[in-house]
Amino acid sequence: MGDKAQTHPGAAGRAVAADHPASVRNVVLVGHSGSGKTTLVEALALTAGAVNRAGRVEDGGTVSDYDEIEHRQQRSVQLSLAPVEWDGFKVNVLDTPGYADFVGELRAGLRAADAALFVVSASDGVDGSTRMVWEECQAVGMPRAIVITHLEAARADFEEMTRVCAEAFGADDPDAVLPLYLPLRGPEGPDGHAPVTGLIGLLSQKLFDYASGERKESEPGEDQLPDIEEARNRLIEGIIAENEDETLMDRYLGGEQIDVKTLIDDLERAVARGTFFPVLAAAPAADGGRQGLGTVELLELITGGFPTPFEHPLPGVTTIDGKARELKACDTGGPLVAEVVKTASDPYVGRISLVRVFSGTLRPDETVHVSGHGLADRGHEDHDVDERIGALSMPFGKQQRPVTHAVAGDLVCVAKLGRAETGDTLSGKDDPLLMEPWQMPDPLLPLAIQAHSKADEDKLSQGLSRLVAEDPTMRLEQNQDTHQVVLWCLGEAHADVALERLRSRYGVQVDVVPHRVSLRETFATKAAGRGRHVKQSGGHGQYAICEIEVEPLPGGSGIEFVDKVVGGAVPRQFIPSVEKGVRAQAAKGVVAGYPLVDVRITLLDGKAHSVDSSDAAFQTAGALALREAATQTRIHLLEPVAEVTVLVADDYVGAVMSDLSSRRGRVLGTEQVGSGRTLVRAEVPEFEIGRYAIDLRSLSHGTARFDRAYARHEPMPPQVAERVREQAGEPS
Repeated sequence: MGDKAQTHPGAAGRAVAADHPASVRNVVLVGHSGSGKTTLVEALALTAGAVNRAGRVEDGGTVSDYDEIEHRQQRSVQLSLAPVEWDGFKVNVLDTPGYADFVGELRAGLRAADAALFVVSASDGVDGSTRMVWEECQAVGMPRAIVITHLEAARADFEEMTRVCAEAFGADDPDAVLPLYLPLRGPEGPDGHAPVTGLIGLLSQKLFDYASGERKESEPGEDQLPDIEEARNRLIEGIIAENEDETLMDRYLGGEQIDVKTLIDDLERAVARGTFFPVLAAAPAADGGRQGLGTVELLELITGGFPTPFEHPLPGVTTIDGKARELKACDTGGPLVAEVVKTASDPYVGRISLVRVFSGTLRPDETVHVSGHGLADRGHEDHDVDERIGALSMPFGKQQRPVTHAVAGDLVCVAKLGRAETGDTLSGKDDPLLMEPWQMPDPLLPLAIQAHSKADEDKLSQGLSRLVAEDPTMRLEQNQDTHQVVLWCLGEAHADVALERLRSRYGVQVDVVPHRVSLRETFATKAAGRGRHVKQSGGHGQYAICEIEVEPLPGGSGIEFVDKVVGGAVPRQFIPSVEKGVRAQAAKGVVAGYPLVDVRITLLDGKAHSVDSSDAAFQTAGALALREAATQTRIHLLEPVAEVTVLVADDYVGAVMSDLSSRRGRVLGTEQVGSGRTLVRAEVPEFEIGRYAIDLRSLSHGTARFDRAYARHEPMPPQVAERVREQAGEPS
């Protein structure tokens, strides 16, 4: 890195295929929205020769234009792949959305990659969500590097941002987060800003000039070398500390000059092990130039310092019936095990699946077994089917270039997998296997929808099923209590994208309606009721009278029916009819139309007619008796209460607890969980947390996440209940 020979890029627009896992590098770009990830992907593709000019493939389309919803000046909303070739290596660059609503796409990118490149804007710094992703990578030992962008900004300071990164990412060892190059600034312009025109390699002590838009290597002047002495010594000490030869540090401190090749080899090993995290710089190419500042250095780091797929631990693999299966990592001749990391729909090609091959070799037109398990609660029913895959291809902007195969460790696009969903496992049809799924964020923002017209209603079910097949972070709910169709999303932007995709991809127009919470009713005190259903209209009449008593029970008791009739006042064959009638009325509600729960209904007395009494008559009488009893007492509205756990940075604990209290929540306690974070436990009415996913993100500056689980129903405060009834147009 820094003194390697200039490499040979691939031809623009040519599909890049790998024949061996050792020649593949999978890297995912991570960073907040606006940090410059997509621009960096385009610069890398341009430098490697995968495209002819910034953002363009040879026959149209942009590298970043993978979805009709995305436009050049808007945020990316999904994972995208840009394969490039550099120095004989195939580099799969995975660009991820930086906005928190699309963290599911980020998690998919982390699953598919073997290393992560954290993109940090010199203008904006490191946000809380980026730190959280760093910790996720640290927990699994994923190799990482940092690239600082937007150095062309007026107040960009590379050295200061490197210090910020060391504080944010190097909590355990700040000396493991160090720059490999220092930017060289040109003369100041009329605005007083000195642009970055080149880089000085700290190990090679060479100057790489990008002022012309092409990288030119030279020896720096004597006046430039003293400026790098301190940074160079610190970098060398940081690299040597990772060397297994314990005498090397003593020899260096004793004045021995360490060979640059030894240092580079040690650096590459430390990066691949995930124990050293180099900092690099990047900026757009000069006018008309092909190589942006730092892009060659980044490609050298990716191909030389990032690990091969052999070093990626294989996720847990089982047979379909759950028996563990031991497989050799990245064995091209082993059983086929691949995973769908993204699903998209193309109006001309149909469904396209982005697949990471973990074992075996995938070829066109073969039959594979498709398995998807464990996401039934999100609208993804378990499925096991055999499917014949279509063509294999690599994306270039909007184009798909065919390839003949995909070896273990590589990424490839597969056409016409009609049943495959994001997260599914592909395996041999004679040896079906299942991979342990990656962690999916729980969608916590409800979006209640209904078809806009009858024509939309006919297409809604199919459109929704396709939508959730593409995005496992979305949950589809058909609420049996409120009779609403609810899409659970990660945030407002996520919801907006879902609605737009329904409209533009699947031709379904929907209306968003207020989300209703599943309320219940119960009796406040004991009450009695008499149901009289007597009618005579010629022929057999209807005759049934019953008297009941209703008393409240503890929460969670449901409906209890007791028969205390004596003397045969209600014939035995009609007592089940009374029970059926009161239970049917309880399900409909007695005042506000919400199900009645937690009461004991006791049948005390009644009357029957030898001819006119019937099952239907006593069902009606039972329902009438329950409704009359409800008029003799207060009816409580019961609201669902959720157990909420909030993981938040210590700086925002007070604000979170205060906000929960303002939502009628009861804070049950807090727990320190390390890394400057606290877990807050509370019980909060679900009425108050419909938009909590959005509000918490704003309150904590993106540093918090929460989980919720149903706890119970409990009485709603009278003033709140009255307001709910008024909003619903019900009598208070």
